[in-house]
Amino acid sequence: MIWVPLLLVACAVAGVGCARLCRATLTAARPGLGGLPAGTTPELTVGEAAYLAGGPLRVTDLTLVSMHRERRLLLAHTGWATVVDVAHPADGDGVERAVIGAIGPGGQSPIPAVRPAVAAADCVRVLAERLVERGLAVPESGRREIDAGLRTVRAGLLLSLALGTVSALLVPAAERAPVIAGFTLPLVASGLCLLIGRIEVYPYTRWASPAGQRLLAGLSPTDPLTAFATRGPVVLEPELRAALGVGRARK
Repeated sequence: MIWVPLLLVACAVAGVGCARLCRATLTAARPGLGGLPAGTTPELTVGEAAYLAGGPLRVTDLTLVSMHRERRLLLAHTGWATVVDVAHPADGDGVERAVIGAIGPGGQSPIPAVRPAVAAADCVRVLAERLVERGLAVPESGRREIDAGLRTVRAGLLLSLALGTVSALLVPAAERAPVIAGFTLPLVASGLCLLIGRIEVYPYTRWASPAGQRLLAGLSPTDPLTAFATRGPVVLEPELRAALGVGRARK
């Protein structure tokens, strides 16, 4: 019966992982502390929609594409951004100023170097904080907990599989049926929890809370920038997709 302690370990790890992921998901689904007055219908700017749909990098890409279409930037298919209009760079919003600053005084920079610099800018952080306060975005701590919960469930699944295999090899072939039956429980529990977590959590609640998801679902995709904010580079022309690095490794 040496396999019984191994089964208990597998069940314990699987249970902890499932409980952690469920708790993290429930916490992320709670509305923000700031809340919204009863009876109000919040509206999203295109930048806020971009954050809820794709996070800071989507906000950055939206700004790059918007400035390109306004002929203030040139996004080359080779992956370089060139400033075209520098007459009044401060007239844009904070993210636009962050883009100009990330490109630098030379007026030209590789887009893969611009994207993370703008995504980490204070203006994008403030945008995220406002959405969290309104209950529309998942706070950073919630995203970390969800990621940690998924890792724990995945580890429990692999551990159950490994311990089950070892246990089956330690007993005679005639006695393997109860071993296999016993380890089926943590394997099925971890597998189902991981599957549900992937379906329900990603990609939707990585950035947007359930309230944020409902607002995103109500946006019209007729405006090109709104479509890009909510759906990502798939709606862009091939040249812009190449400029943003779609199809290449992206940070």
